[in-house]
Amino acid sequence: MSKHSYPVFVAIDGPAGSGKSSVSRAVARRLGFAYLDTGAAYRALAWHVIDQEVDPQNTAAVSALLTDFPYVIGTEPDAYFVRVGDSDITDAIREPEISAAVSAIARVPAVRSHLTELFRGIARAVPQPGVVVEGRDITTVVAPEAEVRILLTATEEARMARRSAEISTQSAHTVAEQLRSRDRADSQVVEFMSAADGVTTVDSTHLDFDQTIDAVIEVINTRTARNSHD
Repeated sequence: MSKHSYPVFVAIDGPAGSGKSSVSRAVARRLGFAYLDTGAAYRALAWHVIDQEVDPQNTAAVSALLTDFPYVIGTEPDAYFVRVGDSDITDAIREPEISAAVSAIARVPAVRSHLTELFRGIARAVPQPGVVVEGRDITTVVAPEAEVRILLTATEEARMARRSAEISTQSAHTVAEQLRSRDRADSQVVEFMSAADGVTTVDSTHLDFDQTIDAVIEVINTRTARNSHD
């Protein structure tokens, strides 16, 4: 992906609870970049599958829905939304029913290849000078040629503490089990716990939110400055 033809592509991967979404959005806001949450597309498809009364385990039926998947997502950091057709599902895709179905859907090869192309198209089309794209396999599959590739991670304990603080309606034990289950399910699909060659790791275990944003922006500035001199 040419840095002269397209917006600067910042690819950020990381496990659940690493702060990936909130940090990526804040980084995009500060830099005046677009923001793309790729996980929302998998969740939106899961919502669509359930809405159409399709069994999430039925690979053929799930794949068939891709031919007419009316998915739209906002890429403005301060105007984020997710829609399928006329339905605004920005909040609905975070419901436990969707979370329970999304891993099975994400394992379908046709789904991953279709959505990968969708992400690339959305990223190329943003009007901003850059785009921060976050998810599970952005640095390795969606955009291995991205100018900036970052793995944002933290220890399991830190991720559990953060997720527990976000989800006050569930016990710490329940949140911990959900996080471990999500890690196990995701690890069957992609390798997201260790950085691939050329990917910079930002460990936020001992950083607060603002410090993590600063650390990510420092990597972006360093990489883009280096690329401009290549």
